[in-house]
Amino acid sequence: MSGEIREIIKKYANDELEVSWKPATCVHSKQCWKELIQVFNPQNRPWINMEGATTERIKKQVDACPSGAISYKHKTQSKNKIMGSKIKINAMENGPLLVEGILEVTRPDGSLDNKEHTTAFCRCGASTNKPYCDGKHKKIDFKG
Repeated sequence: MSGEIREIIKKYANDELEVSWKPATCVHSKQCWKELIQVFNPQNRPWINMEGATTERIKKQVDACPSGAISYKHKTQSKNKIMGSKIKINAMENGPLLVEGILEVTRPDGSLDNKEHTTAFCRCGASTNKPYCDGKHKKIDFKG
């Protein structure tokens, strides 16, 4: 082992969907559990209950994740369908750059991150998880 830090990814599934959670990417906005506590409940173990709502409702909530720490993929989704996705970019007022789509991000050390759905990139420069947003823009009162 060459001192490589391994990213933790937790996976949860129902018959149609697999949801992945990357704790190191999470900015703890609480949006997931405030809006869908039946599925995302930090008091429970495991904290994601894939039987708590319909697949469509879970997808809608995952799509609202501001950091991209929670993502999903259909169990029957082909790679070709994913690769044809359009990329959307939204600069949040006083916050991160949200990029929606399938991304391959190369970090300064050369390691690759594969991202699906929405990924929040730091615009303020204060994140300790660059290039990703960790919510520090709120603490430094970033304007942009």
